[in-house]
Amino acid sequence: MLDSKPLLFPSDFPSLRRRQPRTLQVNLGYRCNQSCVHCHVDAGPRRTESMDAATLDDVIAYLRKGGTEVLDITGGAPELNAVFRPLVVAARALGLQVMDRCNLTILAEPGQHDLAEFLAAHQVEIIASLPCYLEENVDGQRGQGVFASSIRGLQRLNELGYGDGHSGLLLSLVYNPTGPTLPPPQSSLEADYRRELAARFGVRFDRLLTLANMPIRRFGSWLQSKGQFQGYLDLLRAAHREENLEAVMCRDLISIDWQGFVYDCDFNQMLDLPLPADAGHGRLHIRDLDDPRTLAGRRIHTGAHCYGCTAGQGSSCGGALTEAA
Repeated sequence: MLDSKPLLFPSDFPSLRRRQPRTLQVNLGYRCNQSCVHCHVDAGPRRTESMDAATLDDVIAYLRKGGTEVLDITGGAPELNAVFRPLVVAARALGLQVMDRCNLTILAEPGQHDLAEFLAAHQVEIIASLPCYLEENVDGQRGQGVFASSIRGLQRLNELGYGDGHSGLLLSLVYNPTGPTLPPPQSSLEADYRRELAARFGVRFDRLLTLANMPIRRFGSWLQSKGQFQGYLDLLRAAHREENLEAVMCRDLISIDWQGFVYDCDFNQMLDLPLPADAGHGRLHIRDLDDPRTLAGRRIHTGAHCYGCTAGQGSSCGGALTEAA
């Protein structure tokens, strides 16, 4: 696979410093039941990286120190990891908001027959990938049959109360472009999703999040193979909006990989850009982070890929940052 990392540095991206983290994003591993073209993780069925029980204990110990409000669980397909459910149970017992970045098709995988009920019972917010409301576009990006399986998953979640606006079971959908373009305005696209999914499948949801594709790992390699890598970086840089810098997710979030090492964000994790240890030697591990407040004021490691978060209306794990220009 082509390596996009050298093409992203050095960069003229503005300097950023973090605030005290309120969100802990944990990547449980890179194994997934899908292999999507746009994936910045390069996740897939052949990946074996997976968090073990000892690292899970380190993560839970960190959460017990306080200061964290939101646990954001991602992967790969995080639900395939044996520590996924114990982590959810522990975090909910601590009163944290828990989010699961779910690809929807995982709900139909062997051994996951009760996953939807588990998520509902623990009031886990579901951030569900659905890059379009058209079958052809989804299957082209994520694989044959993914759209139909995703719709069945959404209908099952709706039956449990997700997305009804009253149960407290939050269901967000995630859109990302099929190629090297910026997402359309989030609010207008959300209206299209609501209309089409309700009329054709009876599906309801709470909100739509629009994310820009990041030029790293599998998507970065795809861009290079098409001769579009530099053109996409130029597009992102030209669309940069200074006002988005205040709201980028790395200001208030830290990312943990499957081994427990700490990063500014999941994108930096994929580029192997960890936070340094307090002594300045090696990389910081979650077990050694005694007080998350000490991270406030630290410089964030940035590169050209960061323009993916500030271009146009902005993009983060929480969707658009500002109204479209």
